[in-house]
Amino acid sequence: MNTIEQAAKRLEQLRRAGVPLLQETSEQPATHEAGGGSSAATGMQASPTGEQTGSTATTAQATPNTQQPQPQAPGRAAVHSQASDANSASPGERRSREVTLDLLRMQRAGLLVPGQPRSQLEEEFRIIKRPLLENVRQEGPMRPNRANLIMVTSAMAGEGKTQTSLNLAISIAMELDHTVLLVEADVLRPSALARIGVQASHGLLDLLETPQTQLPDVLLRTNIPKLTLLPAGTASSRSTELLASDAMDQLLSELASKYPDRIIIFDTPPLLSTTESRVLASHMGQVVLVTEANNTPVSLVKQAYATVENHPLVLGLLNKYRGPKGSTAYGYYAP
Repeated sequence: MNTIEQAAKRLEQLRRAGVPLLQETSEQPATHEAGGGSSAATGMQASPTGEQTGSTATTAQATPNTQQPQPQAPGRAAVHSQASDANSASPGERRSREVTLDLLRMQRAGLLVPGQPRSQLEEEFRIIKRPLLENVRQEGPMRPNRANLIMVTSAMAGEGKTQTSLNLAISIAMELDHTVLLVEADVLRPSALARIGVQASHGLLDLLETPQTQLPDVLLRTNIPKLTLLPAGTASSRSTELLASDAMDQLLSELASKYPDRIIIFDTPPLLSTTESRVLASHMGQVVLVTEANNTPVSLVKQAYATVENHPLVLGLLNKYRGPKGSTAYGYYAP
């Protein structure tokens, strides 16, 4: 019996024994290629010569092997494509979420809206922001460190610090040479974003308490060019300690230095009601202390200034002033 007949006889014996040669070869190509497969593969490889035997072996094994890469190739290509996409998206390229501000609602709430006719409110904030921007550009008599970190606070609640923070941020966003980040740092009673119709569950406190949270994860881009928002984030009983932590100082250093044209406005809690503002003041370049005209007792105003007396630069802002009709300095611009 020649070699071909022996091989054919052996294959027939295996078929009768119920060995699924082609299926097994297709599902376990590595085993056959390693020489540890079925007797059929061993018998065919044992043939010393015989091109026809080699051809038979090719027919039994090479056919499934030539088909085997076909279903696997798309899988490998897909994995490679996903890996390439992941590698190409560097952390610096991560995009923050975009929100749409209700401009009509903002206008009705007494907030500045870019593109509106010239108004007295707009002129007032042009005057308010000018010395702040001069300090940022180191053009004023004072040259504070981190001058682009501006904290807005008050002695008591209800004096208008949040409204001032919003209008100041929007007014600076209207500048040609600056962008603005408004930080909702009143983490105990955040209200700035609610006034402009924005809801967000994560923000500043999540950055400080959860290491895996990154800045692009919590920043909100808006439909007002150059204005970005950072919400207060998840409430925490350790808010004072978080604001006083090294993580907060590192975050402020990053915010102050990453973009030289960016102004960061912090809407913070009242100075006399909490300890958070006193902690934040030590990190800020400028402090704006808002006082409600004809309402806040002078004694409380003095106490508020005393809490930040060691800060190099504190600017006072008298809010809700109602002088005699016609005596306003901005009457020329009034609509």
